[in-house]
Amino acid sequence: MEIIYLLIPLSLVLVGIIVWIFVWAIHSGQFDDLEGPAHQILMDDDSPDTTPADRRKDEQEQDSA
Repeated sequence: MEIIYLLIPLSLVLVGIIVWIFVWAIHSGQFDDLEGPAHQILMDDDSPDTTPADRRKDEQEQDSA
């Protein structure tokens, strides 16, 4: 029965820490966009940064150097 005097305050402290972390996460914007990163992974980037001609040009410059 004496253990209950230890477990109740410990559980209240643990609940308080969990609530504080949850409130911090809400205020820091962790839950602003839940679907964006999931959809971003599935989207293809159809426009490459460089064209094949640019890549060949870069390779030629590296070979001549």
